[in-house]
Amino acid sequence: MSFDFERKQRIAIIGGGPGGYEAALAGAQLGADVTLVESTGVGGSAVLTDVVPSKTLIATADAARAIDDASDLGVQFFARGDRGNPLKPEVAINLLAINKRILALAGQQSEDMRERLLEAGVTIISGHGRLEGSGAIIVSTGPDGTDFDRIEADTIIVSVGASPRELPSAKPDGDRVLTWKQMYNMSSVPEHLIVVGSGVTGAEFASAYMNLGSKVTLVSSRDQVLPGEDPDAAGVLEKVFTRGGMTLLAKSRANSVENTGSGVVVTLSDGSTVEGSHCLMAVGSVPNTAGLGLAEAGVQLTDSGHIHVNRVGRTSVPNVYAVGDCTNLVPLASVSSMLGRTAVFHAMGDAVIPFAEHKIASNIFTSPEIATVGWTDTERAVELKLDLAENPRAKMMGVKDGFVKLYARDMSGTIVGGVVVAPKASELIFPIAIAVERRLNVDQLARVFTAYPSLAGAITDAARAMHGVQLRGEG
Repeated sequence: MSFDFERKQRIAIIGGGPGGYEAALAGAQLGADVTLVESTGVGGSAVLTDVVPSKTLIATADAARAIDDASDLGVQFFARGDRGNPLKPEVAINLLAINKRILALAGQQSEDMRERLLEAGVTIISGHGRLEGSGAIIVSTGPDGTDFDRIEADTIIVSVGASPRELPSAKPDGDRVLTWKQMYNMSSVPEHLIVVGSGVTGAEFASAYMNLGSKVTLVSSRDQVLPGEDPDAAGVLEKVFTRGGMTLLAKSRANSVENTGSGVVVTLSDGSTVEGSHCLMAVGSVPNTAGLGLAEAGVQLTDSGHIHVNRVGRTSVPNVYAVGDCTNLVPLASVSSMLGRTAVFHAMGDAVIPFAEHKIASNIFTSPEIATVGWTDTERAVELKLDLAENPRAKMMGVKDGFVKLYARDMSGTIVGGVVVAPKASELIFPIAIAVERRLNVDQLARVFTAYPSLAGAITDAARAMHGVQLRGEG
């Protein structure tokens, strides 16, 4: 498609999640005429039903755990009985109030994002969009699907996200068999929550509800929690889970889940059953690409229905881009946001840096958190692990679990990756991500001043310990 540079470039975006939102802002910043089509609200599921709600829940669970752990630091909570004797009070969890706050916060975040788009000059249409070839989108705006708008565009960006995967034998009902989108309908903490799936979503909810006081059983079809993640990190998390009373069922596959009315029964592949009050199905997601007219427009899809894109978000159709969980790239909100901007910059001829998967900093919001960046295997680099228990600030805080792990090139000492398991690891991974991005070596990182005492000091301590690796090339 040829552009007429006498007029504004027209960008149409389907989906207002993190990728669509950032793409819209970037397009408006560069002077394009931007139209965003969103069916549920700006921010999409990431803000309204997924990332923002789940991380808010986790923050609440961390606060509850901090109260329980305060006694280890000498802080004791008590009330006085009728005779003046001290009584240890219980920590009360009002899940109805928690979920009300969560949904209100998510709604406010969505509204804030909407206001910012409107201030930037973006046109927002509420409805369902689909491609009409590669030069326009059709938007269904009526409640019965009969009212349509047609929007011509020079560039189309698809950012429709993904939905929880459902199993025919374990259909979520919104009552006792739940997806992660339905967890905020509960009015009280589940007596016994069975979590099917030990990936990121399953591990995060299992961690949160354990800290909120639920009995939790985690059903994993693999050898360990968080398959595919750093084995040492998974080992720390399993130890914390077990210590907290969670039941871990490894190499166990759920064949079916039944709502009995008063609870749930999960039948495993070996014929055994697990009974609980509620069940969370966390068995992956499927892209929301059906019915969008993608194949008809010539857009290449994978067998799973994901949109195949290159490192700037471009599809097989030159003026159609896709970002976020509906693509074949890493399903992270941060990746979606970055690629949303990159796609617009590329489409409008601005300078871009193609997406590089090994530079992604990701975080799992369990307790403790697990953050990773770069290459983290000993085939590519030399590894050094420093237990967090050796850090003075960690001792002061009563932190016993966690570590910092750095990976650096043999001889050169160039940092290529890292893993942090710690409270707020999502914050601590940032300096390592900068080191990976800027190709710093261990000595350069070691020379950066950190406050003393601080958890960040564990990163520079690990870098200093790798000085000999750089000089002598020892593993």
